[in-house]
Amino acid sequence: MIHEFALDLKVARRKAGLTQADCAHLLGVHPSKISLLESGKATPTMRELTLLSLIYGKPFERLFSGVVLEAGHELRERVGTLPGSPKRWLGRFNRTRTLRNLAERLSALDAKEHGGAA
Repeated sequence: MIHEFALDLKVARRKAGLTQADCAHLLGVHPSKISLLESGKATPTMRELTLLSLIYGKPFERLFSGVVLEAGHELRERVGTLPGSPKRWLGRFNRTRTLRNLAERLSALDAKEHGGAA
């Protein structure tokens, strides 16, 4: 997952016609940080992700779609093993709605992954 994300960053930078030094300057980091990000040896902060999204003109989800898909697979596994809620717990109705909405989002993610229009 991290390796794919790192490669996506490198491809996005090259398509943008920017050098690692250019990106480092725009992010306000040392050029070695860009090298580490693009090799998968460092993980970008939320601020760096936001800046990269703006620099490359890509929404977050497109910028790291592989990460989103893998997270979806992990969530699907965990949802399947989630313990039941206590019978008299007041939050159970919100919980049910949240889990139903999550299942819908995961289904839409699966449809995108397999080329469907979600």
